[in-house]
Parts: sequence; C-alpha cells; structure tokens
Amino acid sequence: MGEKSKIVVVGAGVAGLTTALLLSKRGHSVAVVAKHMPGDYDIEYASPWAGANYLPVSAPGTREAEWDRITFAELYRLTTQVPEAGIHFQDAIIYRREKDSRSVSANWFSELLKERPWFASIVPEFRRIPKSELPLDADFGVRWKSMCINPAIYLPYLLSQCLKQQVRFFRGTLTHICQAVDFHLTSSAPSSSSNIVVVNCTGLGSSTLGGVTDSRLTPARGQIVLVRNTAPAMIVASGTDDADDEVMYIMTRAAGGGTILGGTYQQGSWSSVPDKATAERIMKRAVKWCPELVGEGKGVEGLDVIRHGVGLRPLRVGGARVEKEVIGGVRVVHNYGAGGFGYQASYGMAEEAVRLIEESLKEEVKARL
Repeated sequence: MGEKSKIVVVGAGVAGLTTALLLSKRGHSVAVVAKHMPGDYDIEYASPWAGANYLPVSAPGTREAEWDRITFAELYRLTTQVPEAGIHFQDAIIYRREKDSRSVSANWFSELLKERPWFASIVPEFRRIPKSELPLDADFGVRWKSMCINPAIYLPYLLSQCLKQQVRFFRGTLTHICQAVDFHLTSSAPSSSSNIVVVNCTGLGSSTLGGVTDSRLTPARGQIVLVRNTAPAMIVASGTDDADDEVMYIMTRAAGGGTILGGTYQQGSWSSVPDKATAERIMKRAVKWCPELVGEGKGVEGLDVIRHGVGLRPLRVGGARVEKEVIGGVRVVHNYGAGGFGYQASYGMAEEAVRLIEESLKEEVKARL
C-alpha cells in the first residue's frame, strides 16, 4: 500500500473496539475517537448495559447468521483460553410457549425458539428438554452450553488489547463524520483524507451524525435489573403475560458481575429512566421462572438489587449496516445497527468491516468539487 494506512474509528462500544483491534493486528495505524469510553455509564452508550451473551436470533443463510458463526469461534477461544476477557460458559435454557407465537419477543427470538435452529450444530451439548422437565406453562424447550460476557471487564479488556497494539484513543464529540480525519495526526505532517479511512461505529448516534443521519435507526429500549443473586443457568422465555414488548431473560455475568434480569424490547422509546412498575414485573417474572434465584419459599424480596438500568439497543430497520461509501471526499466504512446482537456478532461484523476498509484503501477517491 505504500505509505502506512491510517484508520480512525468513531465509537468505543463493542463494535468500535473490536474493529480497531482487528485493524491494528493487520498492521494499520489506528486511532479511536469517542464521546464515551469503557467505564462510562450513559444512555447514549449501549455496550455497558448489555447482558451480554451468545443467543443467536438471526435466520439461517443470512449474513447476520454468518457474523454469529464467526463470532462464536472467537468467543469460545476467549472463554477457554483468555480468562482476563471476563467471559464464562453458562448453560442456556430456552422455553417456548405456544400462546406467545405472535408476540414481539417471539418474533425477535424466532430462530432461537426453533426445535433445531441453525446454530445447533456449532454450540456444545445442544439437546431438547423432555416434556417432563418443562416448568410452568412451557410447551417446548432446548438447552445448550452458551457464554455470558461481563462488559465491565470485557470492554476494558478490548481497550487494553488495542493499547498493546499502539491504538491511540481520544475523547471527542463529532457533529459530522468527516471531522474524524482530524483525530489521526502524525508528528511529521498533518493527515489528509487521501490516505485515511473513517470507520463509523456510532450506533444510535448515526441517526443524527452529520454526513450519515440514518433514518432507519430506532432505539429498542431495554430495561433491566442487576442483582447479586446467582442463577443456575441462562434462561429465556418466548414471551410474558404482562405486555407484548416485555421479555423474560436471566443471565449471570462472569467474574462476579451480577445477574441480569430482563427486560423490555420497546421499539421507538428513548426513555432513559427505569420505570418502577416495569422493574417489579421483571423481578416477579424472574423469580417465577427461576425460583433458585432466591431460594425456596422466597419471593421478590429475596433479590439483592445492585442497580436498575436502561439501555437503548441500536436497532436498524432492514438490518445492520456494514458497508462503504465516500462522504465529502472521505472514505467511510460503516459498522453499526446490530440491535440486540452486538456482542455475539461483533467479530463477524468487524471482519467484514476490515475487508471493506482494505478494499477502500485501494480505490482512488476523487476530491469533491
């Protein structure tokens, strides 16, 4: 390529950090600029609020399913070989109730709820749960060995791996995507857009970021309760009797990260404030489906709450955006809009973004007249 290529990644969530890491390992000079960094908790910063886990919901044969497949291999490697990444194995138990078939959550979890989903061949110990072992009003269930991530450990881990590869980090707020070029400065000469690619990993921020303003983005609001109680497994149900856009999931984060009780999938809601009544329903559902959380004879009062939280999943109508374009004479590659599957598709999406970045570096960009 001649002169060493320079990449500016905008955004330091799981998408931005993973993309920056892969780029740096391929020898590119990488800078990351972001309003929020690991350690921050803000409604605009989705990654810290995630479960986060491996529960594929993408349809077979899609690029999303391929992203999930690629990411599974890397998450499995990290879980078995890199304990400092903050990921552990946890059995996933999926319950389906036929009466939920038309609910928002059943639609969201449609692949997850199949008797033989595409990922059954790659996850360990996939099996159907006998009818005699199904609780409550579940009509069907499957079980396999999954993984749960502690974002409070994993995001700083990704950042530290980037630092090890000489990636530079900057705090900054952009109003236009082309401003990112200014963050890749060198000691010998100022950078120009001719040898720089900007990678847009701003999630929901892409809805208002100048040069992008993606109208297809919408928040899928997720309210959760984080408790100190430990669950024996990661549990998901196909729906609830409380509301069409409320969901039931339980997962224990690695390394003492607490247990996530969820939740909601409220499309179009930007509310950052936890709703008390919703929290009560979340906790009641969790105890009902998993009484082991609190012990025999105890109810919601047996939960030891760490915090209530709200995260906004960056949902993009029509699917996540991983593609390249030229904006104002600047090469840009987008990697955002994963909705609720940002972690479990992170490596697959980042690998595709890297391929597009390296393609873009070989293309001549004509200055805008």
